[in-house]
Amino acid sequence: MTDTSAADRTRAARFDRVLGAYDLRGRIGADLDEDLLFSLGWGAAVHFREAAHGGAEEIVIGCDMRPDSPRFARAAAAGVRAAGLRARYVGMCSTDQLYFASGHWDMPGLMVTASHNPAGYNGVKVCGPGAAGVSREAGLGAIRDAALTAPDPAAQDSAAGAPSLPEPDAERAAELARAFAERLRALTGLDALTAAECGGSRLTVVADAGNGMAGKLLGEVFGTDCGLEAVPLTVIGLYTELDGTFPNHPANPLVPENLADVRAAVLAHGADLGLAFDGDADRCFFIDGTGEVLSPSAVGALVAEREIARARAAGEETPVVLHNLITSRIVAETVEAAGGRAVRTPVGHSGIKRLMREHDGVFAAEHSAHFYFRDFYSADSGMLAACHLIAILTGTEASAAELVAARERYVASGEINSEVADPDAVLADFERRARAGEFGPGEVDVFDGVSLEGADFWANVRRSNTEPLVRFNCETTDPARTRSLTEAVLARVRARA
Repeated sequence: MTDTSAADRTRAARFDRVLGAYDLRGRIGADLDEDLLFSLGWGAAVHFREAAHGGAEEIVIGCDMRPDSPRFARAAAAGVRAAGLRARYVGMCSTDQLYFASGHWDMPGLMVTASHNPAGYNGVKVCGPGAAGVSREAGLGAIRDAALTAPDPAAQDSAAGAPSLPEPDAERAAELARAFAERLRALTGLDALTAAECGGSRLTVVADAGNGMAGKLLGEVFGTDCGLEAVPLTVIGLYTELDGTFPNHPANPLVPENLADVRAAVLAHGADLGLAFDGDADRCFFIDGTGEVLSPSAVGALVAEREIARARAAGEETPVVLHNLITSRIVAETVEAAGGRAVRTPVGHSGIKRLMREHDGVFAAEHSAHFYFRDFYSADSGMLAACHLIAILTGTEASAAELVAARERYVASGEINSEVADPDAVLADFERRARAGEFGPGEVDVFDGVSLEGADFWANVRRSNTEPLVRFNCETTDPARTRSLTEAVLARVRARA
């Protein structure tokens, strides 16, 4: 284990650097090492075994394909064991598989991953039993405090019971992979799809795994890797080799350049749909048959319709769908038209998971392509969203482009970040100017930042949870109006940089 005696490398200092609003994220070596992961496992065990947190006796641990992730996961598992709990280490998996494991086995979970961050970074996502969301205010801070009390693993004598570093439990990992694939197929109807029902013209799907964990999922969910029959689709995989050095492109589909390969492959193969996953595969972006990237809000509206119809068919009168305030208005409008009730939320997965449970929401969508499902323990899953969209396309003659075009009536700016010295002052200035009518007539709402809501537009300025940034989003019914509103607000925001 790593020597942590230097003052600038103490556990407390490193935890302060890596602890974010919803997870831990930092540079390998400089911020993260086996000692920190051991102490995190210890802290998680101390926190979750308390009766108030369900009296957990076991924690499930998984990791992504980054070179350091397996050793970090083993160190975390050793910390859990040293604190007196059992560690169920399932090896490499996607983050949504880890969430499913937490729900399926009803135990807390630790997922070693840095998601879409580049090589050289790593981190940990934490969930409570049943895949419950954990944030800095609700759990992570307490885990960090408990972690600071962990013993030094390097100083322990093996004869005195120093914990061994476990290997993955292959039997449990196989059980998890199959149960996950079965659940996704059952929830979306892909389990009942036959070649005959595809009419002899099977869908062609291009999936860019970005050398991330989606490379493992494709064969399990759509193929025979779990011992299931293959779904009658033609799936063309790009960069499916698990390689956390990301030799082809970063596994971050939020960056348009990282979608160039999958867009080109969709056109080259005449595919019906393209999928682009981030590194830990909990998020998926979609490309239509013309190579255009589909709006996550439009995808959310499509899936919301489907989940509302399924809930209503089961006898639920007015299913609730949640959406964060940055999604397009089309989401709420689609929900209401389909017989559901739309509930607006702040941005952020931990809060959305909590609100999903409070409202018994059947589905939730974020502008960042995180999609949450009640029947998936209220957790987010990029692959489950992909299965829904594939199932939709198998049941219609319409293309993905046509389905989305019918649900896109607005023009969004996209999220634009600005580095500023004083985010709070920027928000206060935007609120003052918005109330004075500088950006057009509308109502001002202080909810996850400051929003201005007009008859045919909205604009929001909010601060980052982790950086000295403010984030701007707006939407109108006209491209020129979107451009002018964006320019007007950003001019004021950046004048205070």
